[in-house]
Amino acid sequence: MATATLTIDLDAIAANWRALDRMSDPGTQTGAVVKADAYGLGIARVARALAQAGARRFFVALAEEGAALRQALGPGPQINVLSGHMGGDTEMIHDLDLTPMLNSIDQITRHLESLPGHPFGIQLDTGMNRLGLEFPEWEAVAPLVLDANPELVMSHLACADEPEHEMNAAQLAQFLAMTDGIEVPRSFAATGGILLGPDYHFDLTRPGIGLYGGRPFEEARPALRLALPVIQIREVAAGETVGYSNTWTAEEPALIATVSGGYADGLLRGLSNAAMLFDGATPCPLVGRVSMDLITVDVTHLKDVPQTLDILSEHQLVDDLADVAGTIGYEILTSLGPRYARRYTGGKA
Repeated sequence: MATATLTIDLDAIAANWRALDRMSDPGTQTGAVVKADAYGLGIARVARALAQAGARRFFVALAEEGAALRQALGPGPQINVLSGHMGGDTEMIHDLDLTPMLNSIDQITRHLESLPGHPFGIQLDTGMNRLGLEFPEWEAVAPLVLDANPELVMSHLACADEPEHEMNAAQLAQFLAMTDGIEVPRSFAATGGILLGPDYHFDLTRPGIGLYGGRPFEEARPALRLALPVIQIREVAAGETVGYSNTWTAEEPALIATVSGGYADGLLRGLSNAAMLFDGATPCPLVGRVSMDLITVDVTHLKDVPQTLDILSEHQLVDDLADVAGTIGYEILTSLGPRYARRYTGGKA
């Protein structure tokens, strides 16, 4: 079967980082979130491009991701592990100079006992009820923790994509109540928090989705093109059906392209009978069900049959596709399958 090609524009990712860096309050450092293999785009190439753009602090979800990132970047850049210091990670954290963001009293105990003097940060829960220490826990351990010289104290906004949501101000007030007066760098804003303004920036911002062209950073440069090869063209008569379960019926004679790509490649089944693919700037409707390896597209209106059709491009961004599937751009990005040939443009080797 022909191979679909995912083209990743490293210059666009670097430009998005620089734009978000400029939006951050003067004097605020701008990090970069590259967890989940840089949101599915390849942590090694993406992180090197971001480092060349000026990023010096990176965030990953797991110590294993930190190991891959350290191999790509070498010594120097700081790598923060958001899941903290998990059991069994001690050797990796030490040997690869990773900085865990400690999330619980158990993690604090594990880290300070097993790696005394090794860099660490603290994550606080300001209302999201996910990772981090709650206010009473923080009050209890803050003197001990601060005496051990953490490198960063951070929290995470739950509703930053909705600027008017009351949760943003409530979490900011909680973060200030928990951290005002401490002499430790603070971080509160990911992409959405940067766009909320300087009250949320503190000492370090850590953009993620905005680097890759996703909402809520509407001014982001598109970073992706996903071109799917046309395998076969079929003439379909009026009244004939296409695909599993006969969900699409031709109302008049149609020319249907069978295209390589399916839900095994991250093209969600919710795109069935709803998404568009593009021949240049010309939209072509996806007809019938998305199957494991194939989709079918109505190309009757095209002058010439193309060799490929784009499902992601400047004409259909990742969030546009997510809207059709009833999901978010994060899921589309991180679902892009391993069968795509990944082609990088821009950046340096």
